[in-house]
Amino acid sequence: MTTAQERSVPKVQFTDAEAGAKEFPDSNARRYNYFKPQKRKQTHYEDVTVEVQPDPRHYLSQGWIYGFADGETGYPLTWTKLKAWGVDDPEPVRGIGSGGGGKDLDWPAHGWHEFRDPNEEWEMTLYRYGANVVRQLNQNIDNARQAKAFDQWNNNWVHFVAHNVGAWMHVEHVLGLYVFSHANRSGPTNMHNTAIAVNGMHKIRFAQDLALYNLTLSEEIERFDGSAHLEAWNSDPNWQGVRKVTEALPAIQDDWGESVFAANVVFEPLVSELFRSGLVQQCAAGNGDFVTPTVVGAGEHDFAQRDLRMTIAMFEPRVSDREFAEHNKEIMNGWLSNWVPQCLEAARTLQPLWSQPDFKPPRFEDALDRAKNRFTGILSELGLNVPKELNQ
Repeated sequence: MTTAQERSVPKVQFTDAEAGAKEFPDSNARRYNYFKPQKRKQTHYEDVTVEVQPDPRHYLSQGWIYGFADGETGYPLTWTKLKAWGVDDPEPVRGIGSGGGGKDLDWPAHGWHEFRDPNEEWEMTLYRYGANVVRQLNQNIDNARQAKAFDQWNNNWVHFVAHNVGAWMHVEHVLGLYVFSHANRSGPTNMHNTAIAVNGMHKIRFAQDLALYNLTLSEEIERFDGSAHLEAWNSDPNWQGVRKVTEALPAIQDDWGESVFAANVVFEPLVSELFRSGLVQQCAAGNGDFVTPTVVGAGEHDFAQRDLRMTIAMFEPRVSDREFAEHNKEIMNGWLSNWVPQCLEAARTLQPLWSQPDFKPPRFEDALDRAKNRFTGILSELGLNVPKELNQ
């Protein structure tokens, strides 16, 4: 019998030079102090979003660890025409020991890093919010099914919901998947990208809500045409203006700032809220429908109470930037001149929809005036002047 020879393996010797071995006052802290909180005490939202994105402008001393085929690296600040203070400062020479800021290392674009999402959104909050919305919608729809509420709908309203409310899911789908979800990778900080991604998920969830609602109505109402939204979106003249501008938004080239600005500052108040609040919400109850307003209202709440608040917090600092305020105002005014006429044209193509239900909503012109006033209020919060194109 052969006896295996005992092998000699060096024993591990700890030298206290290993990562994590050093003890310091914050070694056991559950909060981080590598950034300046917006208020006196940092929040959980800040702990999980601020500076999570690696960035050699602050502490990644070896430079970007990845790049693109055209030579750009990391998250280029040139991916929007907007600027933040410090962006034009010369890049410092990085050396050993310059990670974590280093002495006199204040380059660049600290103005971008001032942004905080007032909704304090991150993964956990997004899941909780989405689950609560879907749970409430499902309860409302189940209650309507048990009460046979859909049997009370007249033929005109059945046709209206199938064609027009169904068509709106295409708008939300395009904005969510091809505008916001596309733009979220391009922001200069993790705070920007997280907020834009959440905005995109709100849109995608709302599009899914409308799609599932469409399937439910197809089962509950025999005369409901579940495929009518395709005809409306593809060929109904009333929808081609909205379709045109909706499909133009993803075609914005190389500027995540313009994408978010055009969608949330211009398109949403002048077109989206006009349709959702100025039409559907106004006439549904009169046509015996108490369910559709809850579905559409969930998407309306996403924008009015969350996404718009984030958008104002994102762009207002650029208008009041200590270094580039005038530059940014000029850029945003150019965006307004481009997108306001397109959105007004799209809004006016929807006008015939106001006469389709048996129970009519308030006049289209009144609804459009309210949408313009809403838009003007948003511009006021951003510190921008009302463009002359609004009078078209």
